[in-house]
Amino acid sequence: MYEKKLPVSLECGLHLFLEVVSGKWKTNLIWHINSGVKRPGELHRKIPKASRRVLDAQLKQLSDHGIIIKKLFDGLPLKVEFELTPLGETLIPLIVLTAQWGEAHRSELEKLIKFTAVTVNSTPIAI
Repeated sequence: MYEKKLPVSLECGLHLFLEVVSGKWKTNLIWHINSGVKRPGELHRKIPKASRRVLDAQLKQLSDHGIIIKKLFDGLPLKVEFELTPLGETLIPLIVLTAQWGEAHRSELEKLIKFTAVTVNSTPIAI
């Protein structure tokens, strides 16, 4: 199991927030679960660029932080579903606001992001 080398800073609300949502796919997972995608396989199909292992790890982290709950159903095959907790639901307005900010500044940000891509040995690398 991975152990963080640096202790988590709980000194301010921003650090707490970042501890919960930091992860490339966590915001997408929260959004899709809120939108009605409940099963792990469905989530993996909605986010095909993410590996199954990474999504599973981030789902576990979200569960450990109280953002989602994992429901297990009896029967064969085993059925698993995820849903947002009341705490997790409070993140939805923040995600919407963040998406709106991105859309409002799309043209400027796309130019800057493309400009900062550097090619090294024919491989694009973002700096």
